[in-house]
Amino acid sequence: MNHLNNLFLILTFFFSCSLITAQNNSNSVYQSFLQCLPKHSPDSVSEISSIVFSSTANVSAYTTVLQTYIKNQRFNTTSTPKPSLIITPMTESQIQATVLCAKELNIQIKIRSGGHDYEGISYVSSVPNFVILDMFNFRSIDINIEDETAVVGAGAQLGEFYYRIYEKSKVHGFPAGVCQTVGVGGHLSGGGYGTMLRKYGLAVDHVTDARIVDVNGRVLDRKSMGEDLFWAIRGGGGASFGVIVSYTVKLVSVPEVNTVFRVMRTQDENASELVYKWQQVMPNIDNDLFVRVLLQPVTVNRVRTGRASFIGHFLGGCDRLVDLMDENFPELNFTKENCVEVNWIESVLYWANFDLNTTSPEILLDRHSGNVNFGKRKSDYVQTVIPVSGITSIFNKLVELGRVGFVFNPYGGKMYEISSDATPFPHRAGNLYKIQYSINWNDPDPELEVNYLNQSRVMYDFMTPFVSKNPRGAFLNYRDLDIGVITGDGKNSYSESEVYGKKYFMDNFERLVKIKTKVDPDNFFRNEQSIPVLAGKNSGKTRKMMK
Repeated sequence: MNHLNNLFLILTFFFSCSLITAQNNSNSVYQSFLQCLPKHSPDSVSEISSIVFSSTANVSAYTTVLQTYIKNQRFNTTSTPKPSLIITPMTESQIQATVLCAKELNIQIKIRSGGHDYEGISYVSSVPNFVILDMFNFRSIDINIEDETAVVGAGAQLGEFYYRIYEKSKVHGFPAGVCQTVGVGGHLSGGGYGTMLRKYGLAVDHVTDARIVDVNGRVLDRKSMGEDLFWAIRGGGGASFGVIVSYTVKLVSVPEVNTVFRVMRTQDENASELVYKWQQVMPNIDNDLFVRVLLQPVTVNRVRTGRASFIGHFLGGCDRLVDLMDENFPELNFTKENCVEVNWIESVLYWANFDLNTTSPEILLDRHSGNVNFGKRKSDYVQTVIPVSGITSIFNKLVELGRVGFVFNPYGGKMYEISSDATPFPHRAGNLYKIQYSINWNDPDPELEVNYLNQSRVMYDFMTPFVSKNPRGAFLNYRDLDIGVITGDGKNSYSESEVYGKKYFMDNFERLVKIKTKVDPDNFFRNEQSIPVLAGKNSGKTRKMMK
């Protein structure tokens, strides 16, 4: 017993020492930044101090700011690594100062615009001390209907952006995501897509300019940054190259009448055959139609089975949609009763799972209206139609595992017309649809997390015969650290990043690496899955984070 007591005392001592060391380090970082920032900013010391939050100096405010934009509770636990500081700039000069001071002090920056990155890499790090540069104050939105453009701050959310378009016009929209609380900065810099994918392509296909703070603290637009860097930040992940301040985008036309719908079928209702047919129909059907399919395990009459939900957005009225479905997909037995005719902003609400009867568009201005739970995502691309037997085996595996679900997002249309190297996002022609592996839960039990994460990995392995190969593709905005990470001080970052880089960017990876090496040769803007620099091309010094 004395031995156990002694062991307990030793462990307590070491834990206390580690905690004190961490607190001392955080306080040291805080003081260092407070001394450095005024040297690089025209703002007063009081203005600077009001945007710096520390885990030691202003703990309550720090905790509030940190947790406000954590969108995955997996990374909001007591054991989750926490930043030494959070800096919430109000002006471009404060972003510039933060970048320059982080360089001087050798502190890693994590850049957060919305916090929806599935692996939390905008606010969690594997290094001992790091700083979050939180862009939520940069959420201005300037809509110009006359020339059909918008300038959108990186910290604005998609819901806010959609609402501001709706305020100015009922016949304009933007082809981006369906989750209203996603931040513009991360969404657009990683690709970004939504229900107008087949009609208008990706969000990045409509970016015409940008403002970015580079590693030297310069504010650059498209002209001053050059076409290479402008290309890289439209799908290559902005956080590898600098701090995205805003994007200028071109709006798109939408009809006054849109139609949305949801049709569900279980395995006993020929779900496998319907999904098989959906794969053949969707790439070639009218570009005004987008039909996502959800595959889920469900319980019907106390029996576990698989269910397919066909969720659609049609840029047009119900009558034309019914005719289109009758001609191309009669097996679904689609009727007028399935239609819900809406305007474009109501289609946004529908896809965000709001009740159209009780919800007004103003809900999109609520930056915290989305659910925050525990989750994991993975991704794949399908290039060959999966046979009915394969779909059935997938349903059976989902039922066996119990928690994982699939989201199938169709391709075709505009996605086949844009070349694979037009932007860093390479997954264009040749893909029938994209798969998102989705698993969510609310219970913080660590054993459940282990179980659910394992389910997603087992399902991913099971899908190997059905998906793209050499390399097996993945979508950057469905961030998945399972497919590879940069470790340690990044000295081997090129060889380590090739694994995930080829999956995310295919043949565009090498161009991204060359651009990165040119604009950030010391690999200052780095995260667990960033674009690396070419070996031997950096300054020769190993970047050591402050300890």
